[in-house]
Amino acid sequence: MYNASNVAIVGAGLVGRLLAYQLNRLNYQVTLYEADKLIPVAEANRLSAAAFTAAGMIAPISEAIEADLNTYHLGRTSLLLWPSIIQQLNISCSQPIDYHQAGSLIICHPQDSAELTHFQRQVHQLSKHTAIAYQTLNQQQINHLEPDLANRFASGLLLEDEAHIDNRQLLNVLISECIENGVKIVDQQTVDIVDNSICSSGEKVSYDWVFDCRGTGAKKQLANLRGVRGEVLRVHCPAVKLSRPVRLMHPRYQLYLVPKPDQHFVIGATQIESEDTSPVSVQSMLELCSAMYSINPAFAEARIVEQNTNLRPALADNKPQILVNQQQVSINGLFRHGFLIAPAIVNSVIDWLDGKECPHFNSLFSFSE
Repeated sequence: MYNASNVAIVGAGLVGRLLAYQLNRLNYQVTLYEADKLIPVAEANRLSAAAFTAAGMIAPISEAIEADLNTYHLGRTSLLLWPSIIQQLNISCSQPIDYHQAGSLIICHPQDSAELTHFQRQVHQLSKHTAIAYQTLNQQQINHLEPDLANRFASGLLLEDEAHIDNRQLLNVLISECIENGVKIVDQQTVDIVDNSICSSGEKVSYDWVFDCRGTGAKKQLANLRGVRGEVLRVHCPAVKLSRPVRLMHPRYQLYLVPKPDQHFVIGATQIESEDTSPVSVQSMLELCSAMYSINPAFAEARIVEQNTNLRPALADNKPQILVNQQQVSINGLFRHGFLIAPAIVNSVIDWLDGKECPHFNSLFSFSE
């Protein structure tokens, strides 16, 4: 049984909200601090958090190819956890959260078939170390899965277990549930963390535990933390329907196209070692739009509703870290894997608080002397 503790969480991105929600359910007294505006909860509230800009893919196999086995195992754990989290949230929310586990479709144009072959070999190699459900597809099978791909792709790969979620809907529901169930929200305030205390507006409040979940906002506290620029477009295209994320293999990038409710799509690919948060570049815009058009020419009539840039929080090895310094816990470095690994990270923290062993994820934790 968990003991009720008074905790502060700084940063209301995905990890901060999910941790606040889960700890509140376990009878912790939770105060959630955020520099952006949270109340009233509304779609118009644009967060600086990377989770707001993200595509919301939960794709352990796709990401493990570029990352490592630990990321894969965190992702697999999260895939098991997400359905129960969604089910809990859907009990009280007015509109069910848009969550689908229909797999990811990997495709390529004929001139890039070597990229798909290489990716398939990597997936096969990964399958030697862990159980992976995937299928190789011909054109007929691709057309059956996604009729709107319009006979343009001769071969592909279906990663059967992968999922995607409406990230903004989830963020709104999480904060609504936190407010409804007694989490104290302190928004539009920048705070300092000193040991297990929060300093803000000349006041100092102490807690049993303080969790720093600020992402790139914690750069002053984490010397090796950096931001990695990402650019995405949101488009509306009533003429196209997709049931799952599509990844288009290319020699220079993996482009992803993720369906959202009401025939909206998020398209992205860029990963730039820069902390520049200026608008999307002309080069990126041209590449994203031309790639989208190559998937289905109907995207020529899509309307670009948003152009977003943001910074992914990354540490030196692009791996997440839970740093414990007495009663202060920093959770950071989720990089491009926020929705993929956040539930596993949060569960590991809660198990650790309860004194349980986390043998699979012990490497996440670092302890300051």
